[in-house]
Amino acid sequence: MGHGHGHGHGANADRRYLAAALTLLLAFMAVEVVIGIAANSIALISDAGHMLTDAGAIALALVAMRMAARPARGAYTFGWKRAEILSAAVNGLTFVVLVAYFVYESVRRLIEPPEVAGALVFGTALAGVAINAVAAWLIARADRSSLNVEGAFQHILNDMYAFVATAIAGAVVWLTGWGRADAIAALVVAALMARAAYSLLRDAGRILFEAAPDGVNPAEVNAAIIAHAGVTGVEDLHVWTVTSGFPALSAHVTVMPGGDCHRVRRELAELLHERFHIDHTTLQVDHVPGTACRMTAR
Repeated sequence: MGHGHGHGHGANADRRYLAAALTLLLAFMAVEVVIGIAANSIALISDAGHMLTDAGAIALALVAMRMAARPARGAYTFGWKRAEILSAAVNGLTFVVLVAYFVYESVRRLIEPPEVAGALVFGTALAGVAINAVAAWLIARADRSSLNVEGAFQHILNDMYAFVATAIAGAVVWLTGWGRADAIAALVVAALMARAAYSLLRDAGRILFEAAPDGVNPAEVNAAIIAHAGVTGVEDLHVWTVTSGFPALSAHVTVMPGGDCHRVRRELAELLHERFHIDHTTLQVDHVPGTACRMTAR
């Protein structure tokens, strides 16, 4: 059986989608900074800062994808595949920083609401929603099963929510003159970002600490192996995720005297593939009283 590490999307296509989204965001960000200064709008400048972190997240994702594509060699027997997980963790941490900033800025604006050109903020924010929608569509076409790509997508999605909140706040300020609307909208955005940060950091943390893949219970895996007619015991069972979409398993399996180690190994590999979707399995299969029959399932 093959290891089956492919993620289903072409890495080159994923990089093109991310690069196109990056170019779009950088161009709009430059325009937004100019308009934000002209409108004396902290909200728009803050959105531009948020967009800068989006661009940074995508650039980091592109670098991580190139690193992950490097072949395994030397001491790095799995290559650089976990570079994308580190990238996802960094994305989650930047969300945490942004949440802290937005909460601080929101409280300050609730106390001292700034004067903002509401109409200009409203129009620019609507344009920002459209730009982020296109960028999100581009990134959604890439392989979002990758935490690396998902991290960049979550940045864009949250930025789009931020622009929606800014547009609403701009309309309220424009029509009513109530400046605190901007601060309330920013708090809503901060809550959305906190949820995205938790999700990314949780998923990246599970992989970095080599927890079992989401949805795979090691106790159930152990029971399924033991249930095989030729197996008498399982030791040193480890189930982990190398990188997104790449679960792995290793175990020491003992079979009854006279059992066929080769057949048992093949059948267990098929079982793990069909029931738990684990293709990269390393099984040491021995007879109970006899000599070792060491092999790697493929």
